[in-house]
Amino acid sequence: MLPDSPDGTTEPAPESFDGFGEFDEFAEKKDAEIFDPLSGYNRAMTTFNDKAYLWVLEPTASGYAMVIPVVARRSVNRFFRNLGYPVRVVNNVLQLKGRPAAEETFRFLINTTAGIAGLFDPAQKWFGLEAHPEDFGQTLGRYGVGGGFPIVLPFLGPSNLRDAIGLIPDGYLYPIDYLDNTYVAVGITVYERINFISLRLGEYEELKKDALDLYIFLRDAYEQNRKKEIRE
Repeated sequence: MLPDSPDGTTEPAPESFDGFGEFDEFAEKKDAEIFDPLSGYNRAMTTFNDKAYLWVLEPTASGYAMVIPVVARRSVNRFFRNLGYPVRVVNNVLQLKGRPAAEETFRFLINTTAGIAGLFDPAQKWFGLEAHPEDFGQTLGRYGVGGGFPIVLPFLGPSNLRDAIGLIPDGYLYPIDYLDNTYVAVGITVYERINFISLRLGEYEELKKDALDLYIFLRDAYEQNRKKEIRE
């Protein structure tokens, strides 16, 4: 699935390279070092997520983007990001990041009021207050908890044992999960995802175009990105 921040870079391939056998052998040795007991399931789920994205989610998001102007879709994205304030502030506090927690609180107060429930971002525009996204998986990692073995989640994409468990406490902090009607909550979550994808059409294809093995590529990209987020 499409990662939230695919900002990695790729180097151009050489015009000619005859050592593919050596490269494949190196890749196999490197992969063997990773404890991946769910490899079969993870590969199958990666294929499912890939098809679901390309055949259902992206076409739906493309149609949605043709109807809804980009300025409106960006406002919707900001609204949902504003709703995620409890997750961010609690995890910043748990990581003893006082200033980021304070900035998140000021952002929430300003954007919820002057920004009309978060549809706009005057906190950043007027005061230069940036968001500080943190989740419970990052909090656990900050205190030395390892990622554990890889897990690919349906529709959500690559993860690991630590981060998958971290979704549970984060869920208790997200307001949408407290809606009494489960179908409404699921519908809102799906809409949020479609709106998010509509702002990043084509990025997933660009990200995976040079992948020799899609599962390994996404798994390793996810782990590298999470290590970077935990260090920051």
